[in-house]
Amino acid sequence: MTPLSQLLPGQFGKLASLNPERGVDQRLMALGLLPGMVLKLVRKAPLGDPLAIEFGGQVVSLRLSEAESLIVDVAADCPIQRPRATP
Repeated sequence: MTPLSQLLPGQFGKLASLNPERGVDQRLMALGLLPGMVLKLVRKAPLGDPLAIEFGGQVVSLRLSEAESLIVDVAADCPIQRPRATP
């Protein structure tokens, strides 16, 4: 388990948990990010803050301090979540 902020761009992780008492976690849950979902660190700003993460076919920006409090499981067998194809 590692903080989301420690991932490298392009690396995937599975979200371990969210704290529904924190405002930013509530917002992430409203956007569809739930514990157990796979996310990808898309990019980091040149000075490391903010970060862009991708999950559920959307990209969301987080402050470094917010990303430090999100714990992910980085596993070699972590499946890649792809956006759904439109018919």
